[in-house]
Amino acid sequence: MANLKEIKNRITSISSTMQITSAMKMVSAAKLKRAQDAITQMRPYAEKLQEILGNLSATLDLSENAYADQREAKTVYIVGVTSNRGLCGGFNNNIVKKVNALIADEYAGKDVKMIAVGKKINDSFKRSEANFRPEELGGAEEMFNDLTFDRCSALAQFLMDEFEAGKVDKVVVVYNKFKNAAVQLVQAEQFLPIQVTEAEEGSASAGDYIFEPSKQEIVEEMIPKSLKTQLYKALLDSNASEHGARMTAMHKATDNAGDLKRTLTLQYNKARQAAITNEILEIVGGAEALKGN
Repeated sequence: MANLKEIKNRITSISSTMQITSAMKMVSAAKLKRAQDAITQMRPYAEKLQEILGNLSATLDLSENAYADQREAKTVYIVGVTSNRGLCGGFNNNIVKKVNALIADEYAGKDVKMIAVGKKINDSFKRSEANFRPEELGGAEEMFNDLTFDRCSALAQFLMDEFEAGKVDKVVVVYNKFKNAAVQLVQAEQFLPIQVTEAEEGSASAGDYIFEPSKQEIVEEMIPKSLKTQLYKALLDSNASEHGARMTAMHKATDNAGDLKRTLTLQYNKARQAAITNEILEIVGGAEALKGN
């Protein structure tokens, strides 16, 4: 009977786990709807703004656009974006692996600094020499505790200031791009310097424009705003991807727990039936022994 009790305890434990994972799945589904709406509305605007920025940069001299200064990448900042919490499958590990691969391969031998956005990647690189967290940006988990454009702007402004001052030659953002609830694509996008679009001859973007206001004012206003928008889009993508990944992970966990519960229930019933059969055999055996006496 001890074996039966052990199996019954496991069934009870798994039932409790199923309730938790099922609740987490529903919570993530609700959060995913809001996060998905946010990135769906932001993405067309951000992509069009980036296209305009690239076309504009092609018409400016480097002296007019400090953010497009293409120089040898001796110092590289990698902005790694993960979540603050786990239980979302390979969502966080994929980013950590990608950042490690960039440091070991593509930027090997360069001065690489990793800026953590999200508690999980900060924990992974806590003891790494590449970990870099400026005090003015706050803790790694603060960004996603209250994800707003203003919070993102502070990080983008810091990166722009560092690039303009010559302290960094290249900035790359590594994040999960949201495709759907089940699919997140790891992206390593160049944030700085701005990648200039080479306009084809005869295309609308290759024309000669009259700028109003002046190019200098556009550089001072539009380009920084566009860069902040690009970074905000990446964080919104990551936020939606996190909830999608967690919803999918919790759905699979609930299904697996259900399968295990059914297996254990069958095992319990078989063990219980075997125990009852043994008791019947013992009773019959005892009765036969009494008859013999």
